[in-house]
Parts: sequence; C-alpha cells; structure tokens
Amino acid sequence: MEIKKINSIDTYPVRHEVLRKGKPIETCQFKGDDDENTIHFGLYQNERLIGIISIFKEKNDLFSETNQFQIRGMAVLEEFQGKGFGAELVKEAENHCISLNTDLIWFNARENAVPFYKKLDYIIIGDSFLIPDVGIHFAMYKKIRKN
Repeated sequence: MEIKKINSIDTYPVRHEVLRKGKPIETCQFKGDDDENTIHFGLYQNERLIGIISIFKEKNDLFSETNQFQIRGMAVLEEFQGKGFGAELVKEAENHCISLNTDLIWFNARENAVPFYKKLDYIIIGDSFLIPDVGIHFAMYKKIRKN
C-alpha cells in the first residue's frame, strides 16, 4: 500500500465509481479542486488506485475555529472497503492538516459512513440534511488543536 499526492483529475475514476455512480463524469469535479490550498491523496495497491481523499481549506460557520479544513470525496473502491484503507486515507489527511496547524477538520458524511467516522473519533454536529441527488448527510468534525 502506498499513499501519495495526486492531481484532482486523477480522483475522478474512483469518485465516479463510488460517489457518483450512474451520473455524468463532470459531476466528479468539485468546486475548489484545483485551488492552491487543496490537496488530493491517492491510495495505491500494486500500482492500482483504490482509494482517494481530498482536503479543502474551507471554513464552516458552524465552528469558531479559524484554521479549518474540509474533507471531501473520500472513497475506496467497493471491493477494497472494510479493510482499513479508508482509515489510512483519513489519517494521511489528518497528518497533512496537523502539519498546517489546523484547528479543526470537518465534512459532510453520508448517512452510511457515519459509523466509520465515529470510529475515527469524529463527532456529529446538528441534524441530518439532504444533499439533492446524493442523499442524507451529517456534518461531522474533529478538533485537531486545543484552543
């Protein structure tokens, strides 16, 4: 297993397969994908890209912390799920954020992913909400630095 930085376009095959199945490939492009503060990591097994995670410098008004990052597009190909690869990607994202003196990491988790993130010590804030054409989500977060 190897995790390395990748370009936004390199995330599209996994985003499409896991997060946007049956939708046009254009839906795999996220606003801010190519911003200078955005980073994408790919997890490779035997040189095959099997998982991705993207980190955006994005402030959510739910939180007072100044230096916030948002995780988006975290996905592992179905055949590789449940093997710890997703947790490795989240740890890589957290380590990257720690190196930037991040105060807090947040994201909108799909309903079925909430138990996964809870195991990694992320906390739900607020009620569930619907993202059209995607499904029920929960805002989740983890404080990285204590204020």
